[in-house]
Amino acid sequence: MTARELDAAGITDPALRAAYRHCRRLNARHGTTYFLATRLLPVERRPAVHALYGFARWADDIVDDLGSLATPAQRATSLDRLGSDLAAGLRAGGGEEPVVAALGDTAARYAIPAEHFTDFMASMRQDLEVAEYADYAALRGYMHGSAAVIGLQMLPVLGTVVPREEAAPHAAALGVAFQLTNFLRDVGEDLDRGRVYLPRDLLAAHGVDRALLRWSRDTGRRDRRITRALKAAAALTRGVYREAAPGLAMLDPLSRPCVRTAFVLYGGILDAVADGGYAVLHHRSRVPGRRRAAVAADGLLRLAAARLRHRVSGGTEPAPARGLLRKESA
Repeated sequence: MTARELDAAGITDPALRAAYRHCRRLNARHGTTYFLATRLLPVERRPAVHALYGFARWADDIVDDLGSLATPAQRATSLDRLGSDLAAGLRAGGGEEPVVAALGDTAARYAIPAEHFTDFMASMRQDLEVAEYADYAALRGYMHGSAAVIGLQMLPVLGTVVPREEAAPHAAALGVAFQLTNFLRDVGEDLDRGRVYLPRDLLAAHGVDRALLRWSRDTGRRDRRITRALKAAAALTRGVYREAAPGLAMLDPLSRPCVRTAFVLYGGILDAVADGGYAVLHHRSRVPGRRRAAVAADGLLRLAAARLRHRVSGGTEPAPARGLLRKESA
């Protein structure tokens, strides 16, 4: 993390600065789309987003890292240890693990409710025990903790121009839309982990089951039934993006270019999946570099316009920028 970002956020303690830098590295390495979008935030808000992402990435890696030789029992022990550190860190505003130290500080600075983090940890534990979901309602229960609460964690950092409770359902929906996109893109990788996130009834409606997915993954062969099921999953996901879309205008204008960029780029993954013939069991769909650059450039233009309006209005926070705390003085 740059000294400029940390200084702007009023983070002065050397150990805490190191913890935030660690989270930034995790974001840059693993969250390409999120990291790009975060660059469009006001500089003083970026460390908090890196902390939120870094913690989520750390927990997710404990559960899902395909390169790890850890047994399920060892993963459960590591996750429990992280959960204990988290609980203590949220009480104290820090923690022993660097990702928890940064997260605890961010949660305290922005008054993020602790239940958003405990709900997240509950879904991470569920990943160690549940290999598939009978229907979309069951999957939404899981995604409340694994995805919806991420959007809710972000709201106090982003700020809103409406009461936060009005924006909250849209923020939660955006978290769910992003995760559903990941589920569609990563069907093959998740299958290698022993999991199928696409609802069992959705697959069955098109004649697909786990065995057929495994056959396609192992042989590299396509099946029309699988393609139809994946198209249905994409349509479901686009519907959740539509639920989330009204929330963009509810954000602080200085945060909108960041979130809109993530919104467009993640939606672009669905386009890439379709353009690739829904062959997600055989390769990972990615948004082309040229498209990513164009979306980022558009975000920069929108950010410049928002900053100009901000200065013309006298440099005060957009009225009212609810839930956004000013940085602490150094």
